[in-house]
Amino acid sequence: MTEENYNYRTSQILLRNQFPGKGKLKIPVIPKFQPRLGDFDDLLLIGFDKTNLEDQNHLDRMVHFFLYDYRFERVWKNPDSDIEKLSRYRAVLSPDFSMYLEMAPVMQLYNVFRNRWCGAYWASKGIRVIPTVNWGDESTFAFCFEGIEIGSTVAVSTYMASAHDNRQDQKEWFMAGYNEMLRRIKPEKIICYNTPFPEMQGDVVFVDYNRSSWRYMNYERSYKAENLDAFKVGGQPQAFYDTISLFIDVPLKGGGSAYGGQWRPNPNKPNDAIYWGPANTIQRVFISTRKGGYWATVKYDSIGRAVLIRHETVHVPNGIHSNPHDHIIRWIPPAFRPDPSPPINYFDGNIPEIKRYEQEGLRFMNLQYDPEAYRFKTISDFKWSMKCGSEIQFDWKGISYCCYGTVCPAPGQKSRMVIAQAGSAEVLAQTGMWCDTADEVLEYMVGDDRLRDVITQVTVTERTI
Repeated sequence: MTEENYNYRTSQILLRNQFPGKGKLKIPVIPKFQPRLGDFDDLLLIGFDKTNLEDQNHLDRMVHFFLYDYRFERVWKNPDSDIEKLSRYRAVLSPDFSMYLEMAPVMQLYNVFRNRWCGAYWASKGIRVIPTVNWGDESTFAFCFEGIEIGSTVAVSTYMASAHDNRQDQKEWFMAGYNEMLRRIKPEKIICYNTPFPEMQGDVVFVDYNRSSWRYMNYERSYKAENLDAFKVGGQPQAFYDTISLFIDVPLKGGGSAYGGQWRPNPNKPNDAIYWGPANTIQRVFISTRKGGYWATVKYDSIGRAVLIRHETVHVPNGIHSNPHDHIIRWIPPAFRPDPSPPINYFDGNIPEIKRYEQEGLRFMNLQYDPEAYRFKTISDFKWSMKCGSEIQFDWKGISYCCYGTVCPAPGQKSRMVIAQAGSAEVLAQTGMWCDTADEVLEYMVGDDRLRDVITQVTVTERTI
């Protein structure tokens, strides 16, 4: 055996056995957190991806890992690489490697081990560590609470369990694991990132998600003046941030279903309402927009899901689709979110009749325009809408624009996304940009601004999804 092979076989990067743990599985134990005066007063967190060795303004925060795993895999692969940086903050929550319900059980066990090993390793280096607790279904209860001392302070997140972004809440799953955690660990305090459920017992320390986000972080370090244009938001130069990702919405993750639970219509978005209706009926719906409105005819299946939507409107630029045009709606499992097809056009005027399930099933709704409901709250919201084939019109600095999630540029070609100034076919040819992804659409320049930088500020006048 060569020395190189011997060193590899006996290295801790391979063996990970310096924290023997307890019980049959020998999961490493994170030492019980010793609180200091004021540790939990007006507590804020900072995402691991926003920590920085030069940060001087957020050292009173605790570092969290309620992020997608790829953003912090390095703390497992190279555990020494971030010791100096993490030690500067008030405390660190152990890394929340995913415990999704759909995961193979051995992966769930592996991720519990990684969570505890990293926490134990950091504690051995003098970092103050609070264990993050996550779980799958009841089958994970045999190991998901291991490696945490009785009476420890722990951290959880309700983000993925809460209703948001067109997803139903997963409270039942969350509360089952939470109550089992109370029974087994008897935690002294529970840090809860995102709004706690009213049913949560124990000494819960609520950490506000919005106030902990990067939007409320203060980076005073200035960037070179000649590079300020690269960080414009709404046309105004912004203070330098350590990574451009700070301008991109980074959704949190957590446990529960990897698919985020079943899709559900958002009552604050009028267009969502048309995807569910009385079973075996057809409805006529008037959808108000800031500049008027249009009619849609919606056909519902035997459980009340829309299977066809006919839009009776001329979206500019002309030639994108006919008036009317249809969308076939598929429902994608397991979350069963609506997935509209590209527009089915009838430029020849040969418009087929929508066959009814029940002759007497015709109904009418009037969905009122609400600018706040139409507004894109995050970049992810816009990208999801485009991915679903949405037809969007918006105004920015006095100019109207339109973009479409799925359009066929010419017969026989694949469907693509397009964005342009609103107007005629000539305007489309002059100002339009054809794209394969929503990220490409976000690079379109609306006047002097990049769409990515202002999409949450534009006035959305029409939006189908």
